[in-house]
Amino acid sequence: MYAIVETGGKQFKVSQGNTIYVEKLAHEVGETVTLDKVFLVQDNGSVRVGSPYVEGAKVVAKVIEHGRGKKIVVFKYKSKKNYHKKQGHRQPYTKLTIEAIEA
Repeated sequence: MYAIVETGGKQFKVSQGNTIYVEKLAHEVGETVTLDKVFLVQDNGSVRVGSPYVEGAKVVAKVIEHGRGKKIVVFKYKSKKNYHKKQGHRQPYTKLTIEAIEA
């Protein structure tokens, strides 16, 4: 059984027991999160596709941790103009473990 859900503007294919990294959510570590924007649910060969979401379907996940991703370097440079700018960024994330898919 798997489902395709949306959170943080991105879509994820999840099944029970999976661990995913999503955009940071405003939940504490140990809390359960309900993801109700479910696009597709596949169960024992039957597929339910929503328009845009599957009615009554939800995915229950548990917050494992919050963190920040690897640093990326943004370097802007213009030749012959003595212009250069270096900036770093670390994207915050939330680690979720999928507990159940309810369709």
